[in-house]
Amino acid sequence: MNVVAVPEFQHRTVLLDEAVDALDLTGVRADGTYIDGTFGRGGHSRLILSHLGPNGRLFAFDKDLQAIATAGQITDARFEIVHDSFATMQQALAARGVDQVDGILLDLGISSPQVDDAARGFSFRNDGPLDMRMDTTRGVSAAEWLASETEQQLERVIRNYGEERFAFQIAKAIVARRAVEPISSTRQLAGIVANAVKTREKGKDPATRTFQAIRIFINKELEDLETGLSAAYAMLAPGARMAVISFHSLEDRMVKQFLASKVKVEQPDRRLPIRAVDLPQPLMKLISKMKPSELEVEGNPRSRSAVMRVAERLPESRPNRSAA
Repeated sequence: MNVVAVPEFQHRTVLLDEAVDALDLTGVRADGTYIDGTFGRGGHSRLILSHLGPNGRLFAFDKDLQAIATAGQITDARFEIVHDSFATMQQALAARGVDQVDGILLDLGISSPQVDDAARGFSFRNDGPLDMRMDTTRGVSAAEWLASETEQQLERVIRNYGEERFAFQIAKAIVARRAVEPISSTRQLAGIVANAVKTREKGKDPATRTFQAIRIFINKELEDLETGLSAAYAMLAPGARMAVISFHSLEDRMVKQFLASKVKVEQPDRRLPIRAVDLPQPLMKLISKMKPSELEVEGNPRSRSAVMRVAERLPESRPNRSAA
């Protein structure tokens, strides 16, 4: 395996203590099995490990090779890093003999080192190659996608994933520019967007929404989230908790709707002769919704948009294994 150098970029883990506290790693739960869905630079993983008992286990996932390299510095036998999306957690852990866990943390944010490293192409603030892939060993780069996609699909992605009202104008401008020259750098794309966007939100660069949209699409972030939420629910043991930290409205809406579908179970017509004990029961209960404190936002402005939702799987909701 090639050794990947880890650049020195500062990263502050959002809702660090709050997220780990939400998993309730107390008593016998300290010897349970847990999942950190995005290792990042390991803030949550390291704190979880500090709370685990000698028989506890932690599996972390990440698509980013630099995150994998950082995780390789942890020598704790209770810890294992998996180079893949958390969407694959069921298959990955089944191969390791694990079919249920005692808690799952999904931190959906992009890490500061990824944003601050111009070579990754995530940010319009510094000029760099237009890549945007979390996992640079797989898939196509943003530049390759922009060079070949239809104008209609460009508009759809920018509108739906970036919630950008000028998506039509931006897509048209991209197609016009690529006919003249390849769009290969972040500064090129940011300039194209700036010229196409007629009005600007106060305090926000006009390229913000477009860069978000392309990054989400290139990395299949919403598809991974949809699959990952279902996989996480399926793996939760009775009484186990799931904490999800999202950073933009598309993610949070998906998380909110998914949890609501487990908490509010559709009931049959009241006129039907069904005993109360036989009525469908909620599958999960909501524990909390939390945002970073003013103090955290002051120290880390990038945490401002974060929302953490925590839910617990109810004991009655897991089918009896012997009857399965």
